Amino acid sequence: MSELKIRKDACELDFLSLGALVHRLDPGFIPFRKARSLNIHVSGGEYNVAANLSDCFGLQTGIVSAMVNYGIGELVQNRVREMGVKPFFKFYEHDGVRGPNIAAVYSDLGHGVRPPVVFYNRSNEAAGLLKPSDIDWKKIFSKGVKWFHSGGIFAALSRTTSEVIIEGMQAAKSKGTINSFDLNYRAKLWAPIGGLKKAQRTLRQIVSNLDVLIGNEEDLQLGLGIPGPKATSKSKFDKKFF
Repeated sequence: MSELKIRKDACELDFLSLGALVHRLDPGFIPFRKARSLNIHVSGGEYNVAANLSDCFGLQTGIVSAMVNYGIGELVQNRVREMGVKPFFKFYEHDGVRGPNIAAVYSDLGHGVRPPVVFYNRSNEAAGLLKPSDIDWKKIFSKGVKWFHSGGIFAALSRTTSEVIIEGMQAAKSKGTINSFDLNYRAKLWAPIGGLKKAQRTLRQIVSNLDVLIGNEEDLQLGLGIPGPKATSKSKFDKKFF
């Protein structure tokens, strides 16, 4: 393995992520069918890395994403600022009825033998509308970025988001920035835009631009088609008891 050459010069950002921002609705230990109130959290597979590096280690981090001009968008922007993450957003206007939207994640905590329940509404998601040339990469990288990161969740949101990743990584590479990618393979996200074959074709294109690849056995086998022991996400527990 070759040694990573991280920039030593003065840079505005230590780390920059590209990905979708979501708001998670959390009733705590109460299942949704009995919930009367919810906590709201802001997260995102790619954003979480930037937020935690800022919060835990004091690094200068940023997030490239889509944003919507409505109340949920304002809530998300406030949370991003609270985490010390610098935003680089393409803004969309909400039509008051259908969106575009900041995706919603519904996730309780489970309790005892009852596991957490997670489901999504990513319909007309703003981040999925992003396409090449929407982001001014030249401006973003002009002040210096040491590390650029994205992931498989954002890549699977639409037919254009993977192209945005590649565009960003090529811009990063031209400036001597390290590129990393978390495969984070999600079959349900890839299904509407071509399924497994499309995922493998797309992820291989992205991987060709990388310095660092992150993924577990299932990600490598299903996301990239690398042979290995059969990958399965099915629980070994007998569902009739849980």
